Amino acid sequence: MAHITDEELLKLSKLSMLDLSKEEVERYRNEIKKIVDYVEVLHSVDSEGVEPTEQVNGLANVMRNDEVSQQLSQSELLKNVPATEENLILVKRVLN
Repeated sequence: MAHITDEELLKLSKLSMLDLSKEEVERYRNEIKKIVDYVEVLHSVDSEGVEPTEQVNGLANVMRNDEVSQQLSQSELLKNVPATEENLILVKRVLN
């Protein structure tokens, strides 16, 4: 089966901007090896003539028309927010 080297894993971690310890390299190398081995097993399965599956639970998107069912005034809507200023919703600053 596939063999993942420490160098390959370190290259992957660098590309992913991850700083891995030696213990993490060993652990993740073993985990990735198991994943790659499983993918190789899946490649060996004969899937000739099998239709691709898009979803398996039988659900379908159910869309409804976007219709106004109830109109509220601005003052009624603003009663539901924690803080307002000049008829606008006041929120915490996210950028300095």
